[in-house]
Amino acid sequence: MKNTLVIILIASIVFSSCKKDKDQPAPKEPMLVFRFKFDPTQQRLDNFGNPSTVPSNHGAQSPSFNKMSAHYIELAPGEFTPLGSGAVVFHHDETNAGGAHAIDFSKSVLAGNNQTFFSIPLKNVAAGNYQYLRVSLAYQNYDIQMRVAGSDITGTLASFIGYNTYISSFKIKDSTIVLNANRRQGYWAFEIHDFGFPLPQYVSSGLAPEGATTVPNPLSGTSPIPAGSCVVTGAFASPLAITGSETDDIIITVSLSTNNSFEWVENSTAGFFEPADGDTVVDMGIRGLIPLVTKQ
Repeated sequence: MKNTLVIILIASIVFSSCKKDKDQPAPKEPMLVFRFKFDPTQQRLDNFGNPSTVPSNHGAQSPSFNKMSAHYIELAPGEFTPLGSGAVVFHHDETNAGGAHAIDFSKSVLAGNNQTFFSIPLKNVAAGNYQYLRVSLAYQNYDIQMRVAGSDITGTLASFIGYNTYISSFKIKDSTIVLNANRRQGYWAFEIHDFGFPLPQYVSSGLAPEGATTVPNPLSGTSPIPAGSCVVTGAFASPLAITGSETDDIIITVSLSTNNSFEWVENSTAGFFEPADGDTVVDMGIRGLIPLVTKQ
């Protein structure tokens, strides 16, 4: 009888131990996480990463961002690292469906302010020290303020800023546009609601002049980017060290300057975007990138 009780007790302990181990969640895998931040107060830069002001004959405003997508992310060890020679951690799906090679917009991840747009296990990132972050931006959607016949209204702009994009369809705000075709950098579509005259909703689209999209690259002298691409570059405050033995997530907040990023030639009332009165858009590019690193 005594031996039987001992066997039962041992079996009970073993069973309890196995059940406890089974119920415990698996250890969390540390990740490299990328999030967007849209900052209208961040320094406004030009294509070479220098401070930039709005020309006296231009108008500009800081849009209210809704969504953004990226199609390429690279960690660069130094200023002489050629584009593509760093640690490429993300490259968006591309397609030839529209003829020429292009970003496949249908597979884009659209993220808002403080939202994650990509993550990867840290074990899959090459170990090293990285001084710069390169992010190729592909699409942006934001609200702008405009004046028409003395009335101030809000419009929503969808802007494709990647080198070339195959677009089956996309939604501006409430309006859907079907294309099934490629569009190069600078294609945009604009929607106004409660327009009042003559329609309650107004949609238009167009293509910005070639080379009109600002793409800040402070490494332009040592590591240029191809013309027509939107690879925005920014420096870490101190080199990002990836060892491969991390136990915590590393979060990179991709802080993008939206400081007066929507710019037009002023042909009407100063300070107001009035397209019906001759104002013409000249730039819709992001005005700088600062990668901010936190761990958790």
